[in-house]
Amino acid sequence: MAPSTYLQVTLQERPPADITPTTFKQEIVPFSLKAGTGQILVKILYLSLDPALRGAMKDQRSYMPPVKLGAVMRGTAFGEVMETGQGSKFEVGDIVEGAFGWREYGVFDDKFATKLDLRPGMDILDYMGPLGTTGLTAYFGLLDVGKLKAGETLVVSGAAGATGSVVCQIGKKLGAKVFAIAGSDDKCQWLEKDLGVDKALNYKSPEFYNDFKKAVGYFDVYFDNVGGDILNFALTRLNKGARIVFCGAISDYNTTKPTGLTSYMNLISQRAKIEGFLVLDYVNRFAEARREISQWLKEGSIKRRFHVVQGLQNAPQSLNLLFNGGNTGKLVVQVATTPTKL
Repeated sequence: MAPSTYLQVTLQERPPADITPTTFKQEIVPFSLKAGTGQILVKILYLSLDPALRGAMKDQRSYMPPVKLGAVMRGTAFGEVMETGQGSKFEVGDIVEGAFGWREYGVFDDKFATKLDLRPGMDILDYMGPLGTTGLTAYFGLLDVGKLKAGETLVVSGAAGATGSVVCQIGKKLGAKVFAIAGSDDKCQWLEKDLGVDKALNYKSPEFYNDFKKAVGYFDVYFDNVGGDILNFALTRLNKGARIVFCGAISDYNTTKPTGLTSYMNLISQRAKIEGFLVLDYVNRFAEARREISQWLKEGSIKRRFHVVQGLQNAPQSLNLLFNGGNTGKLVVQVATTPTKL
C-alpha cells in the first residue's frame, strides 16, 4: 500500500567548508507518483554515501555536473520496483540500482536503472561495497593503474574506508607487503588483526612520519584516497619506478583552496608517476571484476564491513562521517526495512 507522503532531501546551499545543518532541506511531499510508459516506480532501500558527493555540491568543472540548488541530492541507491509502466523491461519486485538520489520513492525511466545481478549467497549490501563502485575502484585502481606485483611494497591511505579496505586485501592476495594508514588505533587494529595487513599506522600519532620511515622505508605503489600532507610526504618515499594511484583527496574536499604539493620533483628523480582515474572508465569490465571478487567473498578471502545509518533523515549529518573519520568500512543509509539476505 502506497504511503500518503514521502521524504526527499534537497541541496539548499554550496558550503565553502564543512557541511552544516542548512546545507540540505528535508521535504515531506505528497505521494502522487505513477510509472509512465517505459518507467518504473521505485521504493528506495539503501543509499550509498561517498566522498565524491562533496564534489557534486561544488559549482565547478568535474566529470559530472554539480547538483543544482533546490534539486534532490545526488546519490547511488538500491530500490525495489513497486510498479511498472507500459513497455517497461522490469518486473514488480526487481531490485534495481541507479542514481536515484536522496528520496524514499521515485519514478525513473528504464534507462536510468539496472537490475542487480544478485548472486546466490551474497548480501545485498555487497553490491554497494566490494561488488559496488567502491570495490571496483579498488580492483581496477590497484591492478590496472597501480600494476601491483608480488613482492612489492604497497601503502594505502584511507585504508579503513570502503575502497581502502578492499585495496589492502587485494594487495595481500597478490603477494605484496601491505602498509595501511588510518585515523585511529581501533581502525589500525582492525586492519592488522582482521584484514591481515603487515602494519597499520595511525596518521594522528605525533610519531607518524617517523613510524612510516621505520616501518615502510620506501614503497612501490601508493594507493591514495587522502591527498594533502600525507601525499606530499609520500612523494619523498618513492622507490624507483613507483606508481601513485590517485583515487581521491578527502583531506581537501572541505577546503576552498588546497595547499598543493612541494615534493613532486621526486617523481623525476625516481622515474615515478602519479595517475588519476575514475572507475566509470571501466564500466565494460565490471562483470569481469565482479566475478572474481564474488569468488573471493565466497572463499572468505575478502572481508567486508558496513557502517549502516538508519533513516534517510539522518543522511545529511552522516555524510560528515566520511570527512571526520567517523566511519569504518562502507557507509550506507538504510532508507527502508527489507531483508538483506538473498
